[in-house]
Amino acid sequence: MNEAARARGHVARRRFGQNFLADPNVVARIVAAIRPQAGETMVEIGPGLGALTAPLVERLGHLHVVEIDRDLIARLRERYDASRLTIHEGDALDFDFAALAGEGAPLRVVGNLPYNISTPLLFHLAGFADRIRDLTFMLQKEVVLRMVAAPGTAEYGRLSAMLQYRFRMGRQFDVPPGAFRPAPKVTSSIVRMVSLPAAELAAKDEALFGRVVAAAFGQRRKTLRNTLRDLADADDFAAVGIDPGLRGERLAVSDFVALANRLAARQSASSSATGA
Repeated sequence: MNEAARARGHVARRRFGQNFLADPNVVARIVAAIRPQAGETMVEIGPGLGALTAPLVERLGHLHVVEIDRDLIARLRERYDASRLTIHEGDALDFDFAALAGEGAPLRVVGNLPYNISTPLLFHLAGFADRIRDLTFMLQKEVVLRMVAAPGTAEYGRLSAMLQYRFRMGRQFDVPPGAFRPAPKVTSSIVRMVSLPAAELAAKDEALFGRVVAAAFGQRRKTLRNTLRDLADADDFAAVGIDPGLRGERLAVSDFVALANRLAARQSASSSATGA
């Protein structure tokens, strides 16, 4: 399974979730989906052996990459001058993406994300949404289906609601296992995420919104009356027109926002009354 990687001097490391894209036709389709333009500020997460890096550098003129594997970093430094490629060594889960976004030049983020850290990495990146223009990723198809899922479907959950609150989501196309070396056991998909403007982010307390969503999906088989009993009461549900007998998967993102805003308003009123 590792012959192609070995031939190029690197053996894929399972602990880093490495599967290297090796199909030039798929690379071309991904680049077309990204539509990189010269002068844009873009960062690639996990460049690996550079299948996507090369066409991006060619079109952009300069590219940032975040890579944790020192062997791969050494290969990149041999291949690219610092004027063309800036390498940020370390874990993408700890990286400050806001540091790359300059005034008037929102960041674009791309990459073949390691499947073993995809969900926490997506949540990490969502925290920088106000500085990011868009994100185009290759992920396990199952994860992408969850990201773009509609309310009422089996795939719809916390990841769906939290990402759809901040991004306009779009699944682009699938990538078969044979496009990678070594080949993973799953099909991959390309997803494009465009950051929504601040005016469309209606949650008054985003931390509280996140708590409501997390609690609602914490026990999927239970109704909202049970999963949110420590946060909301019957009056809260009635105020926003939500049936507490429903499960979390039945609520649209706007419903979660409305309920969180009701709770935020009630907490604010309670604090004011106590202060008085």
